[in-house]
Amino acid sequence: MELDIVDLSRLQFAITALYHFLFVPLTLGLSVLLAIMETVYVMTDRPIWRQMTKFWGTLFGINFVLGVATGIVMEFQFGMNWSYYSHYVGDIFGAPLAIEGLMAFFLEATFVGLFFFGWDRMSKRGHLVATYAVAAGSNFSALWILVANGWMQNPVGSAFNVDTMRMEVTDFAAVIFNPVAQAKFVHTVSAGYVTASLFVLGVSAWYILKGRHVALARRSMTVAASFGLAASLSVVVLGDESGYLTTEHQKMKLASMEAMWETEPAPASFTLFGIPDESKRETLYAVHIPYAMGIIGTRSLDTPIEGITELVESAKGHIRSGVIAYDALKTIRSAGSLDAVDPAVRTAFEDNGEYLGYALLLKRYVDDPTEATDADIEKAAWDTAPPSLPLFFAFRLMVGLGFFFILLTGVFFYLSARRTMEDRRWLLWVAVFATPLPWLAAELGWFVAEFGRQPWIIEGVLPTAAAVSSLGAGTVLLTICGFVLIYTVLFIIEMSLMIAAIRKGPQPDDGPEQDHARPSPTTPKLVPAE
Repeated sequence: MELDIVDLSRLQFAITALYHFLFVPLTLGLSVLLAIMETVYVMTDRPIWRQMTKFWGTLFGINFVLGVATGIVMEFQFGMNWSYYSHYVGDIFGAPLAIEGLMAFFLEATFVGLFFFGWDRMSKRGHLVATYAVAAGSNFSALWILVANGWMQNPVGSAFNVDTMRMEVTDFAAVIFNPVAQAKFVHTVSAGYVTASLFVLGVSAWYILKGRHVALARRSMTVAASFGLAASLSVVVLGDESGYLTTEHQKMKLASMEAMWETEPAPASFTLFGIPDESKRETLYAVHIPYAMGIIGTRSLDTPIEGITELVESAKGHIRSGVIAYDALKTIRSAGSLDAVDPAVRTAFEDNGEYLGYALLLKRYVDDPTEATDADIEKAAWDTAPPSLPLFFAFRLMVGLGFFFILLTGVFFYLSARRTMEDRRWLLWVAVFATPLPWLAAELGWFVAEFGRQPWIIEGVLPTAAAVSSLGAGTVLLTICGFVLIYTVLFIIEMSLMIAAIRKGPQPDDGPEQDHARPSPTTPKLVPAE
């Protein structure tokens, strides 16, 4: 298959984004776990909790540095590879990114320094405040990034300006409190909490299996199992909310995820398993759960869910309306302003302007959308349906992993409460080998979210193909090779540092609260005979 500039630009951004998100969830989750552990230390004054906080904090620090380095690259890509996108929506998309840098990242980075270097220079409560600030900064970073991404999925609080030919903010509060963005935020951070919990659980299980640092590992597993169970349950609940919002705002994404070719009458069933056949537009060997999709997708038993075929027919009408808006916009641009044109032209644009982005889908087939044939419109309409097969299986694997995390953390929560974790070595090995699974689930989630909204870079507003920079394919391919090489080296370094830190284990705390540093005043010292 020959790749063009659009495919290569998408591939480059996918590589860098998926790589960056290897670090984000662990940073989100570990920051909160550190705050929990240090809170216990401050409340109990038991040195082992300080030792735990410092040990897991070391792993957090290694991960944090790589996350920052890879995140900065992604923001530069918007200007390099997606210059028209940056021009077209920069007034809206750029604001959350700027706030993220000023309000969240600098907060996080500043207090990270206090966390590592302030142990013996600050009071216990002062250091605890710094740790909570690290956790708050991490989560604020995710909030503003997901506000920006949520707007791409559901572009509210904005309008197209015919004078500037750009999208502009009309209601910034609507952008911030976009229901899609808020649902994505809580779902994403909960997934990060699960990732960190299973990471701590897996490393602690390995220590117990090896008979090393058992006291620290037991306590770490108790915290991780408790926090992880709550987070795993919240991921499922919040994922259900995301499914409902997808039905409302991204009907084609939902239909493609479900391989729902025809409209499903109420109450819609959920396809537990099947093999989508794109050529026949049917799902083979389908196994259905009655009513489930209706409850998840519509919160009702009397609302049908539109299928791909019907949504494509709707897209044809949107494309034709978009062509009317595109033709009117050409006249307006020639006249110089909206007020200078015939009222009929202005009315045509105002009535159809919301579908202008659909006309741009025709750019793949004709230079001027007003010259498109019915065949061109037919092909452009079917372009609005992303391939169903990868979405279908990616979504189900992600959901299956989510329920597995509930089961795993639930079992360890029960065992930790009964203090019998060490009696079931096979379960400890399950925890060790399950450590990377939350990353797989998180990456699958982003794949479903981003691949599922193609061909749009901004849902219903700007096609991905219209957003790229005017670069040569060779240039983009060269940068892809460079990123893969550099990121592979960074990944090897990061994994080496993490593994080395885990093998080395927690170090004896050299602070004044060290257990063995203060003999009890009531216990006589044993002095060896000379």
